[in-house]
Amino acid sequence: MELATAAVVSTASSHPGRPNSFSSPRAASWSASSLPSSSRSLSTSASASWFQRRRGAVVSAAVELREASAGGGDSVRVTETPQPNSSVKFSVEVPPSICQECYQTTLMEYSKRFKVPGFRPGKIVPENVLLNYVGPQHVRAATVEAILRHTLPQALSSVEDKALEDSVQILTKFDDMNESFSLDHVFRYDVAVDVVPELQWLSEDKYKNLKVVIEIDEIVDAEKAAELELKHRRKSLGGLRVVSDRGLQVGDVTVIDILAETITSDGSKGEKIPSAEATGFQLDTEENDNLVPGFLGSLIGIRPGETRSFPIQFPESFDQESLQGVRAQFTVVCKELFFRDLPELDDSLAAKLLPGCTTMDQVRERILERCKEVEKTAIEQATDNAILDQLGKLVEVDVPRAMFQEQGQQLYGAKLLQLQAERQLNKDQLASLSSERSVQEYLKSERENITRIIKQMLAVGEIFKAENLQYSTDQLIKEVENSIKEFKRYNQDYDEGNIKQQVQDVLEAAKVLEWLKENCTIEYIRQ
Repeated sequence: MELATAAVVSTASSHPGRPNSFSSPRAASWSASSLPSSSRSLSTSASASWFQRRRGAVVSAAVELREASAGGGDSVRVTETPQPNSSVKFSVEVPPSICQECYQTTLMEYSKRFKVPGFRPGKIVPENVLLNYVGPQHVRAATVEAILRHTLPQALSSVEDKALEDSVQILTKFDDMNESFSLDHVFRYDVAVDVVPELQWLSEDKYKNLKVVIEIDEIVDAEKAAELELKHRRKSLGGLRVVSDRGLQVGDVTVIDILAETITSDGSKGEKIPSAEATGFQLDTEENDNLVPGFLGSLIGIRPGETRSFPIQFPESFDQESLQGVRAQFTVVCKELFFRDLPELDDSLAAKLLPGCTTMDQVRERILERCKEVEKTAIEQATDNAILDQLGKLVEVDVPRAMFQEQGQQLYGAKLLQLQAERQLNKDQLASLSSERSVQEYLKSERENITRIIKQMLAVGEIFKAENLQYSTDQLIKEVENSIKEFKRYNQDYDEGNIKQQVQDVLEAAKVLEWLKENCTIEYIRQ
């Protein structure tokens, strides 16, 4: 039995965020489906979090010129310029005195590291001798690296509490820095870093007075779903009998060959439509939800051996974009026709329909009970999704490149974990799906979805702080243990610290959704 998740229509607005330390920002991967309500597991969304709770200021939009002390009389000059995607560019000017200091330090390190012939270990080696032994090009490159190590922390000090880990990019090419290096001139380079984005609410009320409308598909209705489930179980116990004295009726099963061609503007036949063609296709006339509207009706009454040709226009909402609105000429050959010989629904059939039952009343009661649980879960899921969707629409965020990359990679990792659980991928398949090309293709195709999730995460984090919400330590420990078990089950590598942070984010999301459900207007509409 499979019940579809309720469809969602959102009608209101809201979103928050949480910054990170310069030394430890990570990315979380979660959705409403990973929230720990009742039996929901967290471990399948393997990832960590961007957000350890700290204030989330963002650099000023104005260009700032400042001087940072470098431990001597001279100073490093840093020009700070905000960039798109919550990035900040720093143009750094290092005075000759600091360059000379780094140069001398490099010489001392090389003198200690290498055993230069004619000099005892630890003995100071003259500069010219050391340069000839090591090579001036190596000393120059090492000095440039020393300058970067010495000055980068100063250059980035203004954003150290909000910079994202692994997002530092030295924009100036190393070869250019190496070539232009001189002990007598200012050393210049540009560096950029991504920072925690500023969250802008598009509504004055922010997330307050949130209004959400959720449309529930009829398939989620427990009673209708129970009827369908009983019908499927009964059909599975029945047999097929050949029909020879009549044409196709609703309830029959037929085997057909399907040909399809486009109809041009002048009414003539165009190209074949391979995706709409099939040979030996078994059509159950009671399972026709995926058929093009009008297709089944055009076949009613067809007999074995008969061929029918009829035009149909694909709807504008058809799943396959290339066929939306296309007029086509279908040719269908009926190969075989069957009717179902169904057993009577009496108490003697109860145990076969559902083991452990002795009467049809018990069968109906248990199936309905299960369907009600599925209905409840589907509606909860639809509600969570609708609220998160609303939050995403209520905020504006300039998403940093590093945050997008990390979040996308975490989502892709969760997808691979799920595929591994469902299909037991072999090493070659897993390696292919884990390639850089596969990851980048995923990031490109899922850009909109990844950005949406980041907005939701930031919004959830801000609400959690603003409303002083809390979760229990016992719950955290339990969910972390469950996640680790899941990783071990599929022999996946994991970092316990990252898992703990990710679980914290998911628990926060659960608390925020719980709070919003109690403090917003929710309307359910059954289709």
